[in-house]
Amino acid sequence: MKTDEELKAENPELYHIAREGGTEGAFRGKYWNEHAKGMYKCAVCGTELFSSETKFDSKSGWPSFTEPVNLEKVELKTDSSFGMKRTEVVCKTCGAHLGHVFDDGPEDKGGKRYCINSVCLELEKKED
Repeated sequence: MKTDEELKAENPELYHIAREGGTEGAFRGKYWNEHAKGMYKCAVCGTELFSSETKFDSKSGWPSFTEPVNLEKVELKTDSSFGMKRTEVVCKTCGAHLGHVFDDGPEDKGGKRYCINSVCLELEKKED
């Protein structure tokens, strides 16, 4: 796993979002409109986080998933920044801020929308 100094030098945007809790712009990340099959891993430490099988088009401009591949791989924290009360999603392995989870996902899939910053993810594509 990279040190914070290495991460900041190699990818300042990833450092800002993962370590400082930033957010990338809507409809600007590399995975918001990605349809390939595979496993989305943490861009900081490589932990498997989300399967493409749970990805859906939320029309929000960020990659959205109904659930993580395993709830043990993410930590949910209360986030009261910017005058809002939200639930932050953090990689349990390395502590990277990934995004937030909301209760406006598909009802038939549990009603959750894990709204994740593209820069915090790396897609390991699966061949059909």
